[in-house]
Amino acid sequence: MKKVILGLLTLLMVVPAFGAESLPPREETLKTLIKVNDLYMRKHPDPLLGIPYYSRKKVYEANIWTRAIYYEGLMALHSIYPNKKYWQYATDWAEGFKWGMRRDDTTTRNADNYACGQTYIDLYKLTPKPEMLTQTISLCNMLVNTPQVDDWTWIDAIQMGMPVLTKLSAVTGDKRYSEKAWDMYEWSRNTLAGGLYNEKDGLWWRDADFVPPYKEPNGEDCYWSRGNGWVVAALVRVLEDTPADDPHRQVYVKDLQTMCAALVKCQRPDGFWNVSLHDPNNFGGKELTGTALFVYGMAWGVRNGIIDKKTYMPVITKAWNAMVKDAVHENGYLGYVQGTGKEPKDGQPVAYDSVPDFDDYGTGCFLLAGVEVYKL
Repeated sequence: MKKVILGLLTLLMVVPAFGAESLPPREETLKTLIKVNDLYMRKHPDPLLGIPYYSRKKVYEANIWTRAIYYEGLMALHSIYPNKKYWQYATDWAEGFKWGMRRDDTTTRNADNYACGQTYIDLYKLTPKPEMLTQTISLCNMLVNTPQVDDWTWIDAIQMGMPVLTKLSAVTGDKRYSEKAWDMYEWSRNTLAGGLYNEKDGLWWRDADFVPPYKEPNGEDCYWSRGNGWVVAALVRVLEDTPADDPHRQVYVKDLQTMCAALVKCQRPDGFWNVSLHDPNNFGGKELTGTALFVYGMAWGVRNGIIDKKTYMPVITKAWNAMVKDAVHENGYLGYVQGTGKEPKDGQPVAYDSVPDFDDYGTGCFLLAGVEVYKL
């Protein structure tokens, strides 16, 4: 009888309450991530091939930010499933570009052009060789040794650029890089156009063009989903490499906590987030990239004890299950990915079968989210 009672108690502990959603088993989540990534790699067997942008009749170098985001996701996947072909694919990409910035420019101040440095540093940590970081260090030294702090004039740039500096600070022990990251973040947060971060709402305006008096059609402030997702992702990636005694760590923690609390209020009943966080009718509908980045941040926050598990697990679960059920095609293709741009109207239409102008960053965002869900 005691064994029966113990068995029933154990069952009650592991089975979710009736009607409550639960995350899929870890092996199922991993299978989904592998399927999505395998399709991407089959479509892009040559990691160095330029990226055609047909509407602009030009080809972008394959180490621009869209591709850099994909490799961030791939390295995350490698961390839980260290398949040699993932490492090789990322290494071939980095070596093909000679571990350099876009257009081999170590004087660029455009974060889109040096976002690739994040993956270079991650690869260096696996097999450290000095030549892997030569150009990243050169670029970051230029940022540190010049007085400007006003480079990140759009919030996407915080994710593209800030983790490069903090990651480099972590692997070199040189705090000048993390201090410069703070100075540049603080300027975007508090100074640009009066500060792009609205602490009252816990969300960010994408750039100076969207600071009030600019309004959405319903009269609310314009908070673009993916733009805020980039900031969430940046905070996660910065916190991963920021020691407990760093003087700015608690600001980063509070910003992540405040943003997550604000985002809970904006989640759609189906689990996704709209492209416009405060105007559900301005190109409203499911959107994967912002949703994935929010899941990434919340799952990491729960796992690291920064946000409350009881509060956020239902939010994470609903969002992840919605993406897997409604956005992932049978072959691994991702639907509901908003194309590039800077506001709700850009990159439309966003639908199950729509094709964004670039197919790489959506995959990267999904992999980042899925890996954190797997770790939960």
